[in-house]
Amino acid sequence: MEILKDFVDIVLHLDKHLAELIQQYDVWTYAILFLIIFVETGVVVLPFLPGDSLLFAAGTLAALPNSPLNVVVLMLLLIAAAVLGDTLNYHIGDYIGPRVFRRDYRFLKREHLLRTQQFYEKHGAKTIIIARFVPIVRTFAPFIAGVGTMSYGKFLSYNLVGGVIWVVSLTMAGYFLGGIPFIQKNFGLFTLLIIAVSVLPVVVEFLKQRFASAAR
Repeated sequence: MEILKDFVDIVLHLDKHLAELIQQYDVWTYAILFLIIFVETGVVVLPFLPGDSLLFAAGTLAALPNSPLNVVVLMLLLIAAAVLGDTLNYHIGDYIGPRVFRRDYRFLKREHLLRTQQFYEKHGAKTIIIARFVPIVRTFAPFIAGVGTMSYGKFLSYNLVGGVIWVVSLTMAGYFLGGIPFIQKNFGLFTLLIIAVSVLPVVVEFLKQRFASAAR
């Protein structure tokens, strides 16, 4: 319970925690941010790290006078972290998938693998790119793409596009909007808004499926 409380505090006051991190580690903050984004996207068991709000906060602090963070360097490094993280996640899924689905288990069946393959053949581009903006989902999407044996060349192209759009849009939003006094005073609420907007596509898709099922 205490861990959850600390995590919520970090998410709601990410600007303050990140500012303290910059003061303590200076340019080494680049490496720390790289590691956080890489782990959030690349380690399938750690999908709860605050990627969206972290990018916004990093952009906000990069815009401050005398900040050790250069926004262009920051974006290039975080794009690399996001792309490499998804790539690792894809290869983990690709390695584990055929072994896990070699025969049926109680909760893991070959039919699920076949459905995953069909889903990514039909919705691969949309899934990989949009998932970047959805917490938790962005961690599992590349893993499932690997499990579903989506071709790596196809996955890589969408991975690059999604990684660039995700990092640049949120970092630049923080860079240009983070200095607004209202946002500075209500950064925690704005962070919750970013998370809510990120989760919205999942909610909409869930409701569409529920209404479609009810109409049958």
